Amino acid sequence: MIASRLSFACRPVAWSVGLLATASLATSAFAHAVAEGDKGYIQEISGVHLLPFIYLGAKHMMTGYDHILFLLGVVFFLYRAKHVALYVSLFALGHSTTMLLGVYFNVGINSYLIDAIIGLSVVYKALDNMGAYQRWFGFQPNTKVATLVFGLFHGFGLSTKIIEYEISPDGLVPNLLAFNVGVEIGQLLALTAILIAMGFWRRTIGFWHHAYTANVAIMTAGFVLIGYQLTGYFINPA
Repeated sequence: MIASRLSFACRPVAWSVGLLATASLATSAFAHAVAEGDKGYIQEISGVHLLPFIYLGAKHMMTGYDHILFLLGVVFFLYRAKHVALYVSLFALGHSTTMLLGVYFNVGINSYLIDAIIGLSVVYKALDNMGAYQRWFGFQPNTKVATLVFGLFHGFGLSTKIIEYEISPDGLVPNLLAFNVGVEIGQLLALTAILIAMGFWRRTIGFWHHAYTANVAIMTAGFVLIGYQLTGYFINPA
């Protein structure tokens, strides 16, 4: 009876996973977009502005549904803190490297294509959680390498947008580092919320009943993101 009540009480956790994935369907087009006010601010200022860029970095991560969905997929079946720390660190290393180097060396990728690849990362991780690769191909891809590689693409997604906004070269490096610090702060906040919700959900019998469905929802969100971005690329390839 207690287990049944606990399961019922924590069903909203399972629903929230689905809602998060569903919300990304409506906002996936803006996964790496920067609000117009923030865009204007970035274009107008020059010099070192550490706190504003920390805020902008944290805001981007907290509102980046593709980042959050990928993180959710990564930690979905991770139970030990050291494993969570390892995978999140690999993801952070990847996206920090390409974001910083991409902006500094002005290396941009078509925003539609890079966001489609980021959608693919969400699909990849959801399928991994569903055990698809073992069933289809008989082997398990290296999840650590995949997390690092997709982290690199997530970083290029952000650097591409920053390049488009022509950030001032005056104070570029300190501002980028501050932005990256903000991204990591936002990632920690998002991850904390995810782990708290997952911790409650995993204690219920409903977790194993709904884990597969939750990953189907995550995968669907990734496919919608891919489709939307590829459509945008073929309509506006420039």
